[in-house]
Amino acid sequence: MPIKVLSAEVAHKIAAGEVVERPASVVKELIENSLDAGATRISVEVRGGGLQLIRVSDNGAGIPAEEMHLAFQRHATSKIEALDDLESISTLGFRGEALPSIATVSGVTLTSRPSSAVDGAFIALTGGGIVEEGKRGCPPGTSVVVRGLFSNVPARLKFMKSPATEAGRVSELVAHYALAFPEVAFYLLVDRRTAFQTPGGSTQRDVLAQVYGRETAQAMLDATGDFAEIGVSGLVSPPSLSRASRSYISIFVNRRWVQSRMLSYAIEEAYHGMLMIGKHPIAIVNLSLPPRDVDVNVHPAKSEVRFRREQDAFGAVQRAVRAALTDSARGGPVPPVGPLAAPGGDRSFERQLAPVEPVQPSLLGPSGAPAPRPALPILRVVGQVANTYIIAEGPDGMYLVDQHAAHERVLFERLKAQAAKREVEVQGLLDPLAVQLTPRQEETLKCDGEALAQFGFAIEPFGDRTCLLRAVPAVLKGRSAAEAVIDLLDSLDQGTAGSDLVEPIAITLACRGAVRAGDTLTPEEMREMMRQLERTSSPRTCPHGRPTVLHLSSSRLEREFGRQP
Repeated sequence: MPIKVLSAEVAHKIAAGEVVERPASVVKELIENSLDAGATRISVEVRGGGLQLIRVSDNGAGIPAEEMHLAFQRHATSKIEALDDLESISTLGFRGEALPSIATVSGVTLTSRPSSAVDGAFIALTGGGIVEEGKRGCPPGTSVVVRGLFSNVPARLKFMKSPATEAGRVSELVAHYALAFPEVAFYLLVDRRTAFQTPGGSTQRDVLAQVYGRETAQAMLDATGDFAEIGVSGLVSPPSLSRASRSYISIFVNRRWVQSRMLSYAIEEAYHGMLMIGKHPIAIVNLSLPPRDVDVNVHPAKSEVRFRREQDAFGAVQRAVRAALTDSARGGPVPPVGPLAAPGGDRSFERQLAPVEPVQPSLLGPSGAPAPRPALPILRVVGQVANTYIIAEGPDGMYLVDQHAAHERVLFERLKAQAAKREVEVQGLLDPLAVQLTPRQEETLKCDGEALAQFGFAIEPFGDRTCLLRAVPAVLKGRSAAEAVIDLLDSLDQGTAGSDLVEPIAITLACRGAVRAGDTLTPEEMREMMRQLERTSSPRTCPHGRPTVLHLSSSRLEREFGRQP
């Protein structure tokens, strides 16, 4: 086929397809225009999933009558003038593509009045062409009505989901902008039924209660921080509160809702070792940074951004979220004084047993600060059930402790601290152990042998794809050292920086060395384990994220036994 210039009609529909993917795309563009206009109240109505009707009304600055026709010309905007303005975009919209794109694939009526004007005005378009315009009485602000979305592009209609699904996407979008702008009142009407509303002038936590429920909102932790001109603020869930998908992670950059795998990964990395595999946090995180440091002009729908300093953005988010989780773990209940001390001087709750390793300074607050409160209360061991769970009594009820998960946490933190000082306890082997390796394992050993040596492994080559094991970490005493080496070599990624291997190696060794379900423990062993678990930084989860402790409160026990209504 010969090269030829596309007609204006085809070109405009192609361009519109980049901006308007579905009804939620229209709502997004119109809400952003309302926010840029300084609106404090935004009302959204959709019918038929938004394919029949979309109406977005606000009390913003309004559009003068003489500028209305310009609003529907492609690349006409009030938000930038020169190329240099793209370096410091502070508005949500800026390209001037939204209204003309919407008008190309639907029928649109815009009504608006600036507060300084006596009369309002309107303009109506179909398929991108003006069909009517004139004066119309209306309150200050702007209202945009979109009818028959994609009615002139039937091929696009085939890719739309059910009206309920499309309406659900609109609801999700409105909720996200309400979270980003809690000071603005939002009202959503779906098929003439109120689906969502916020009062405005509120906090992000108040809006979160409307989105995810009051109990969830109350449990969320404040996450704040500043790093290299990057401010982080928002709410994140404690490890005890998680979801089965990443869809509960919401990221805003200068209050623009964006999709960012990098920042999502930063948030989830902050939870490393705290959540079970397959579980994900709830997080609403906003980055505030100079507009010059972020490029918002990298995606047609402006749903992705590019950072000038990616590592700083990643680090700022990870540090802020991790700090919130750490502060929460240290803010557990204060150990009881007096009432739990048994008569006759029995002070078993105070754990007067052999001393354990002191908590590493890196795990405390600054020097001279008061010692953090424990994340677990002091527990009194009662016994063991099924040779798997330790039963303990605390200040408020009964605690069931998974002995393997608890011991994993203790060993993991001990190994990390010892490896950092290169003081891992080593067990020499009387007879060297020959271990046969696969080609991949052999390559991994060449790349990561130094990291293994940091943990006390003495490994040397011994012919083709075979190595001799002469010493292992003492934590593996009584375990299969060969299997531990194979597990480690299979789990490590070749070429990973040595400092990044410390944690996965410590996790594997802790899992291998910990007591197992079915092991019988003496009362003294159980008491010692509880004492050391209480002193770890994250006693409620094992390094894999599984819970170590289940708590049955005194009030719950009383309810279950009918001792209280």
